[in-house]
Amino acid sequence: MISSQFKRGLGLAAAALALVPGANYASSHREAPLITQFPKLDSTDFYMFNSYEEGRSNFVTFIACYIPIQAPYGGPNFFEMDPEALYEIHVDNDGDAKEDLTFQFRFTNSRKDISLPIGPEGNRRTNAIPLIQAGQIFSTNSSLLNVVETYTLTMIQGNRRTGTAVPITDAGTGTNVFTKPVDYIGQKTLPDYEGYVNALTYNINIPGSSTPGRLLVTQRKDPFVVNLGETFDLVNLDPLGPVDGRRDTLSDDNVTAIILEVPKEALLKDSPTIGAWTTASKITTDTTKQMSRLSMPLVNELVIGLKDKDKFSSSEPKDDGQFADYITHPTLPALLELLFPIAKAPTAIPRLDLVQVFATGIPGLNQNVQSNVIGEMMRLNTSIPAMPRSQQNNLGVIAGITGGVLDASKADLAGFPNGRRPGDDVVDIALRVVMGKLLAPADAPVGDAPLTDGAYIDANVFRDKFPYLNTPVVTSPLDLNMIEINLQSAAEVQGPYGSIPVSFDSGSKQLSGSKPGSSNRFYRVRANSKLNLSRISVGETNVQIGVAR
Repeated sequence: MISSQFKRGLGLAAAALALVPGANYASSHREAPLITQFPKLDSTDFYMFNSYEEGRSNFVTFIACYIPIQAPYGGPNFFEMDPEALYEIHVDNDGDAKEDLTFQFRFTNSRKDISLPIGPEGNRRTNAIPLIQAGQIFSTNSSLLNVVETYTLTMIQGNRRTGTAVPITDAGTGTNVFTKPVDYIGQKTLPDYEGYVNALTYNINIPGSSTPGRLLVTQRKDPFVVNLGETFDLVNLDPLGPVDGRRDTLSDDNVTAIILEVPKEALLKDSPTIGAWTTASKITTDTTKQMSRLSMPLVNELVIGLKDKDKFSSSEPKDDGQFADYITHPTLPALLELLFPIAKAPTAIPRLDLVQVFATGIPGLNQNVQSNVIGEMMRLNTSIPAMPRSQQNNLGVIAGITGGVLDASKADLAGFPNGRRPGDDVVDIALRVVMGKLLAPADAPVGDAPLTDGAYIDANVFRDKFPYLNTPVVTSPLDLNMIEINLQSAAEVQGPYGSIPVSFDSGSKQLSGSKPGSSNRFYRVRANSKLNLSRISVGETNVQIGVAR
């Protein structure tokens, strides 16, 4: 297996499972029947990683995305968080599958009811406008915003409902009320959207640390990349095709992201490894009911049985023993074998390798459970140094695994499933792991097959600093002549190809980008329209390509 520690860990996982009656496992765009009725409470993705912004190595970044599939033209009301809900990020720092710290968000939406006088003197009425803005919004003047969304953040030590609650405050002003930027309505309303967002990014006081953290809640382009339609149409694609051969279904959608950076010293107890998950709960007169839960991606969609999806959404990691059969005896490999007979399902049943990935952590990497405890959550070993964006491998840990054996020199140990970064291709990783990537070849006939959904993602698509996620997609102004261009490179002509950050000079109509490495000798341009390429120049350190329609 991965290592001798991994082998011993399988025995520990078996012992833990023997003591429970039945482990619940979630990325989530409409992943359970009930949550489809409450889109404001639907957690779409959860990220946790050692901050890789330069100079921030002593921090952990959490990103919890909510409200899926936001159309950029979603006016006139756009997408507000629910003021009658709790949005929470929970942290387990002692391995008992219970929260030790909770970061709790409450939102308030205030309507100004900006009105205009209509009609001549003697027949005049003053009526409220129908829009959420009455004019342009700037970082220095947002007075014409008709709806102001604010929020508070509270850190709770111990149980999320009965523990000690401490308000989080702005390190500069001392206030405990923060303002959420309005969604990216369009360039006329918000001529400098990122400047406006930056002005509402906060340095915050965190109990347990003398170093401020950072906070931002804002709309972002959906960071999840997946060939969604074909995947859920009985995997209507070639799972052995090019890793970048299909379209990202969510490429023109946005989400609302809670982005929180916390000093490590405020998170850790006796171990450098923590577990975390996010939940959203509906508040009624006398109850607070959890409606969604998310940590590891794709679990509730592809592992949990349909009849138990809502039960998972309302459950807690400490109770995950009731779902153990779904992870030890998963149905997805069998379904894939039915659809693609050449893709034989792993024979190592029970799947104790999956128990480690989802419910206990992997020994020698990010295991953080107490003896005889299982609980599905995302786990991060904070002592493993973050990789700079330019050096990240989008396959994370499994980039160094062949035949179930880990070569640490080839693996990116700072990547999924050791936490999750925006550029980790969790769909391809999950497909390969569920089909036996961590198992010996005798137990997993296709364990080393490069399975893919064909929608490619890597770290270069995202920013290399807080808030990491990209500006929301906007459709105003609507430029029918706009072409999406992606410059990619690879070491071999057959790939795999990775995206390169580029700049575009509209005057010379030239793309310019830095070469990611001396081994990258092949380049290609992908676009959503026909292009003519000219003046192609590949130097020692840079690439320049002229483009025209």
